[in-house]
Amino acid sequence: MTTTPRHRLKPLTALIATLAAGSTFAQEVTPPPAETQELGAVTVRSRNRIEKLQDVPLSISVIQGAEIDRLGAVGIDDITKRAANVSWNLGNQRTSSISIRGIGKIGQTEAQDPSVGIIVDGVSYAYNALTSSFDFVDIDTIEVTRGPQGTLLGKNASVGNLIFTTKRPSFTPTADFTLAFRQRGGVYATAAIGGPIVDGLLAWRGTFSANRGEGDIKNPYNRDISYTNTDRISGRVQFLLTPSPDFKARFAFDLQPRAAETTNGRSLPLANPLTTYSNGTPITSLTNEQRLQRRWFKDNTGYTLDDYKSTLTTDSVRGLVTGSAGATADLSWQVAGHTVTSITAFKNYHFNAVNDDATPFDVYRNAGGFWNDYRQASQELRLTSAPGGFVDYQAGLYFIAVDNQVDYRRWWGNDAGAWFASNAQYGRLDADGAGRDLLRNSLANVKASYNSPTGVQDIRNKSAAIFAQANWHFSPELTLTTGARFTHEDRRNTGTSRITSNGSAPELNPVSVNGVPLGGFATSATGDLLATNSAAQIALANATAQKYFNVATYAALTTAQRRQVADAKAIRQANLGVLFPTTEAEPFKKTQPALVLSPSYKFDRDVTGYASYQHGEKAGIAQFVNGVSSPVKPEKTDSFELGVKSALFSKTLILNADVFLTRIKDYQQSVRLVDVYTTTQTNDGTRYYTSATGNAPKVEVKGLEIDGVYGGIRNLTVRFSAAYNDAKYKSFPNAAQRVEDGFAGSAPYVDISGQPLAGAAKYTGNVGLDYRQPAWGDLEINYTGNVAFSSSYYSDVNLSRYSVVPKSTTVDAGIGIGTRNKSFNVTLLVKNLFDDNTVRSISSTSYTPAIPRSVGIQFSAKL
Repeated sequence: MTTTPRHRLKPLTALIATLAAGSTFAQEVTPPPAETQELGAVTVRSRNRIEKLQDVPLSISVIQGAEIDRLGAVGIDDITKRAANVSWNLGNQRTSSISIRGIGKIGQTEAQDPSVGIIVDGVSYAYNALTSSFDFVDIDTIEVTRGPQGTLLGKNASVGNLIFTTKRPSFTPTADFTLAFRQRGGVYATAAIGGPIVDGLLAWRGTFSANRGEGDIKNPYNRDISYTNTDRISGRVQFLLTPSPDFKARFAFDLQPRAAETTNGRSLPLANPLTTYSNGTPITSLTNEQRLQRRWFKDNTGYTLDDYKSTLTTDSVRGLVTGSAGATADLSWQVAGHTVTSITAFKNYHFNAVNDDATPFDVYRNAGGFWNDYRQASQELRLTSAPGGFVDYQAGLYFIAVDNQVDYRRWWGNDAGAWFASNAQYGRLDADGAGRDLLRNSLANVKASYNSPTGVQDIRNKSAAIFAQANWHFSPELTLTTGARFTHEDRRNTGTSRITSNGSAPELNPVSVNGVPLGGFATSATGDLLATNSAAQIALANATAQKYFNVATYAALTTAQRRQVADAKAIRQANLGVLFPTTEAEPFKKTQPALVLSPSYKFDRDVTGYASYQHGEKAGIAQFVNGVSSPVKPEKTDSFELGVKSALFSKTLILNADVFLTRIKDYQQSVRLVDVYTTTQTNDGTRYYTSATGNAPKVEVKGLEIDGVYGGIRNLTVRFSAAYNDAKYKSFPNAAQRVEDGFAGSAPYVDISGQPLAGAAKYTGNVGLDYRQPAWGDLEINYTGNVAFSSSYYSDVNLSRYSVVPKSTTVDAGIGIGTRNKSFNVTLLVKNLFDDNTVRSISSTSYTPAIPRSVGIQFSAKL
């Protein structure tokens, strides 16, 4: 049998230590020389202290910053492709979400906590949007921890965390630069510069990045607009102050100026395969294709039905504007054998969307776009004992306050009436000039803070927690980790939905909606004046008759003319939707526990086994459903895990594996529930239903995860991960009907207990390769690649057969040449090498296409 010489294994072991575990040592810890470094010395920060990765009884995947740098992977989508059982749900910058083990991918509202926590340099982000329009640059490590994470790590997260650690200031001068050019006018540049300001006392590090480029799909209406363009500039400045050996402070400031990216609308229509429902009932609802056949729209000979089906031609679309800023003060004292840590942080975020219908017509000036101003302030105070002895522990206090001002805006245009009218209404109004004026004015220039889900919201969340965790070392082999946390949640929401501009024809307003006066006059369905009208309302009706028909009084109108007025008023009222005055939703107030119990046992220095029980809770939601307070219960998660961590074959193979079982009670997602508003307003003895965020009673997820790296071949490192994930609704009796089952008379909801969890792929996997081939002199050729696989899953929470996203395999690759000391490197990069065209999401009427292959060249240098 041939063996590898030990003098080769030692440097290889050092390489694996960095690449496999994906972690570098903390700035304050000096690693041993590479020739004596062992895998057991690789460290992570997943429990607020520097620990050996193989000693932490948790399922953890670690990605090192050097790896994502090599492939230009700076967005959250690229990053999540590098760990199994983690995925990013494509939406826009506000609605995108992250899931772990299939949990948390579908469903996100402004008032709802994310299932997966995001922590950047010790600061928890309580809002998913803070990550989706941001480039992660100058990163040291990214750690993925699975299972409820409520005992430590700031804000409690019910299914796991993504932990980003940036490169810190040091007293060693450094200057790193990257410049990349890619297809479609793309350019990406970063610079990270730092070193001492006052040697031994004050150091700094400044990180700056710019990322711009066109998208792969252009808008024929305005070819300077492309889907999805990139426009991101960001900066981060950090200072490290070390006035004494017992005290250090890090101050960080970050800024991403506001810029626009056209994310919404990157979808194409599909020819609806549904002509009948599943029971054979014909589908009669009006489609966009049928609307476009109306004379009103066919008169535009420059735009055809084929254009609608094959292009993204919109007239009012704008980029979604985002921007953020933050500041952090991280202070650390060494006191009596303990470390006292204080992390004070502030973060804000702005989002503004102006959306359009999928046509060049003036249907919408804004088809519904959120305007958000989000702010969070947090404080953590933590006491950490020195490691060693029978027990080491952490204890502390945590507080976060969130204020999210939200306005969902809608603005109708001159063509909106002709678009939204029923066939009968359109036929009557398009019959003559006066009717066409009414058709146009029915919605022209009307603006609203629209009820979807609520027009204006002032969301105020406060969380205060006390926590403690201890490691009990019963022997050199046996350690028991125990932890508890109690978080008091106080969550409030004030909301209203209202008209903000009556547009071109306030006379067509209804008298009132839901008790909100709108100043119109009352008519029957056929347009006859009702006896309840006041003198002022009759005068308004007379003015309406004069404006459209040039007659003095409303009574002088013909039957057909009165019906035209009634049609225009009906179109307006139907599109205004739910209106309600400023109202306080029922708050959510509760003290919620989080627990961890985890024994681990070292079978030898290279193999550790562990078991883990974790309990976590996600806060309930204070929300409105059609103007009526409709609270959502908290989500409770119990997770059981059995795992092994090993370093095998003379430490050339790291292999970690775990099996897990996660049970969730009252899973928060879209459900079917009673529409109290419509039931009350209609008052016809029928109970009406709607879809809104609520609770699915029981979800169960179980599976197997493998994570590892192999470095037994000279100059080659292979990182791999895979997961089998069986995620199901154990009990979900109140799901909405699938689109194919939504025929008249069908049950208002359906039981899908035992069916797969929406958004959860059963199989995922990832393989990363890095090969360095010595060339001439001090040069080497480097080959790098990443393969990400996902099996199929439902992209629709209702599990429609038309919403299945097929299995996909995406390959990113690069080949480069540079110096062995990394002072210079040039790499040819290809993302989506084999041009995988698997859709990102799909329904019976539309789909979001894949991002096509992109080629670029990247230069990097260290001075």
